[in-house]
Amino acid sequence: MAAKSVSHCLVFLALIILSVACPAFSTSVRRRKSLNTIKELNHEGPYIGLITVYSTEENAFFATRAFRPHSKHPFVDLSGRRFRVGKIQNKKIVYVRCGVGMVNAAATTQQMLDLFNISGIIHFGISGNVNGSMSIADVTIPKQFVHTGLWDWLKPNGTLDPSDFVHLDFGSYNVPRGKGINLLGRIGYSSEQFYTESGKPNTAQRLIWAHTTLHWLQLATKLEGIQLEQCVNSSFCLPYKPKLVVGLRGSTANVFLDNAAYRDFIFQTFQVSSVDMESSAVVMTSLSNGFPVIVIRGLSDLAGGQPGQNSIRIFGSLAAINAAKIVIQFVKLLPAEEKYLELRRFNVQTLAVQ
Repeated sequence: MAAKSVSHCLVFLALIILSVACPAFSTSVRRRKSLNTIKELNHEGPYIGLITVYSTEENAFFATRAFRPHSKHPFVDLSGRRFRVGKIQNKKIVYVRCGVGMVNAAATTQQMLDLFNISGIIHFGISGNVNGSMSIADVTIPKQFVHTGLWDWLKPNGTLDPSDFVHLDFGSYNVPRGKGINLLGRIGYSSEQFYTESGKPNTAQRLIWAHTTLHWLQLATKLEGIQLEQCVNSSFCLPYKPKLVVGLRGSTANVFLDNAAYRDFIFQTFQVSSVDMESSAVVMTSLSNGFPVIVIRGLSDLAGGQPGQNSIRIFGSLAAINAAKIVIQFVKLLPAEEKYLELRRFNVQTLAVQ
């Protein structure tokens, strides 16, 4: 009996030494524990997946106090991210903050869809405004997104690829206009290569506009007219009432847009109303896997439209609060016991594949 006890102690000691000497072993143990927890949680699913981007948006979401953590497993840590598990009213939720940019957004969305029992994705946060008819603190739920960061950058007299559907000549912005040669040349905007569960394996479709899920978009229209927050604090309020608008267009690129000339080009060329750095990646990843997806974004600034510092530092929190408010109300609208396979139904007609 004593020998057996000593043997167990030696094994335990060896594991401790191994975990200290080999961080990869410790990481593997933590990951295995997290995956086992997810497996246990999945028996209680499906869950609605909520994905936001950075801390201001996360703080606004949790400040609503609508989210109630799971009693046994309030969160699961995996790959450096914390997936929080709980409920909003009676709707089961998995929430995560993905981090800035399209790579973070796509990686997080894919990981959530691969590992958790998810019925659909709600992506939310703040964005820049490029539409003069929209205002700071308004909330937009776009019907479609274009990726405006996939470029062919050409020399001044370079020939555009026939598949580039839009181009921008830097020389057109010379001052005085049209004088001299601009060595930056021009860029052609390329379409995406879109792979999908419903398509032929290893065969990409050309995609310019990725549509959010139609029946979720129609459901969101019930929230139009909702009262949104107007004040940053007790002494600083906007002179108008912010509004929710459903069905506009949005664009995504790994670019923080704070330039009025480029903002005007984006608006005039693509007829989009909002610009951000993640939404298109979340939408494309969700649709590629065959899951419903919707995007809810609060407008924090008129991109490049103000002197001095970008107004995101002033109005970012207000835009995030209004976006979070719409998220909570939209979750409440979703049917409580909608069948998983029905919710996952993928309709290729909702994609503008060109």
